[in-house]
Amino acid sequence: MSIKVKNPIVEIDGDEMARIIWHMVKERLLHPYVDMETIYYDLHVKRRDETDDQITVEAAHAIAQYGVGCKCATITPNEARVQEYGLKKAWRSPNGTIRGILDGTVFRAPIMLKNIPPTVRTWKKPIIIGRHAYGDVYKNQEIQVPGPGRGELVFTPADGGEPIRLTIQEFAGPGVLQGIHNTEKSIRSFARACIQYAIAQRVPLWFAAKDTISKTYHAFFRDIFQEEVNAHQAEMEAAGVTYFYTLIDDAVARVIRHEGGILWACTNYDGDVMSDMLASGFGSLALMTSVLVSPDGPMEFEAAHGTVQRHYYAHLKGEPTSTNSTAIIFAWTGALARRGTLDGTPEVVDFCKRLEAAVIETIESGMMTKDLVRVCDPPVDQPATTEGFIDAVRNRLESKL
Repeated sequence: MSIKVKNPIVEIDGDEMARIIWHMVKERLLHPYVDMETIYYDLHVKRRDETDDQITVEAAHAIAQYGVGCKCATITPNEARVQEYGLKKAWRSPNGTIRGILDGTVFRAPIMLKNIPPTVRTWKKPIIIGRHAYGDVYKNQEIQVPGPGRGELVFTPADGGEPIRLTIQEFAGPGVLQGIHNTEKSIRSFARACIQYAIAQRVPLWFAAKDTISKTYHAFFRDIFQEEVNAHQAEMEAAGVTYFYTLIDDAVARVIRHEGGILWACTNYDGDVMSDMLASGFGSLALMTSVLVSPDGPMEFEAAHGTVQRHYYAHLKGEPTSTNSTAIIFAWTGALARRGTLDGTPEVVDFCKRLEAAVIETIESGMMTKDLVRVCDPPVDQPATTEGFIDAVRNRLESKL
């Protein structure tokens, strides 16, 4: 009997091999067992191009409306991709657009397995990354400077006051300029989200920036974080949660020696880079959960990895692939479990737990894709195909239902 999901989930389709796996997971692991309605948005790069990227904006607002979204990996086109797909322009990152509209914080955590030991031998517990998901380089403006001239940073007050004007560089020749920003509201909601997540997980909270160099921009982050920690001190102490601020380079050095069991809050770019480093250190990007948490409550679940371009080209040639679907499966279970929690349908939440257990037990039994064969202990001789792994998970799931 199919399990009924009471309310819809916003489904955001994506690109390349991730898109292929997305549909395999739905057809083989979800639709046979779960009766669910989705509000579907196709964010294939050509579809975004056709709509001048408005479909991405619509998808973000749908998540805000329905409360739960599940997103496949998408292409952020560079010039090579513009040529490959015949696009009008190199559109912005869909993730950046959605995060900007929802003003959320991205939390990423590794899926730890008995036979996939972390590359860093000191890591015994998950290290969770809390990534500020607004502004910085992901919502920037850039100028390729053609020749000699002055690059300036200018702020013009809305009340007609005197503009603030700072010289960035007197260019003697060609160069490049970049302008980034953030807002107090977004930084404060980021700090609050990290504090609440640390309290919920009962783990210490770290925040790191580079205020010794960025004495205004990064110091603004540091000061707001401290204000929010001070405001929630009693709540944190009751949960046994401590707070630690340090420079980003010191944090990196400390994390490599740490046993884990912490929430590491990072600015947008730092979080982007460090979450991939941690994912690789814990085994694979395909063993990383990712959830965007909006301060208003909506959540979007996604795979932490990209579109797996190389495997997609092999797939198009009819060659066998061995692509790990774990993160995509966990994106769906995360979204469904959240939907079940909001709807008061524990049977939906229970199904998600059983499916996640089936995935973990399948890998721990020695059935895994090629990315994990290289790092597992004990060794595995023969990796599973993309389809073979999903079918093995389904067989194990059947025994749990």
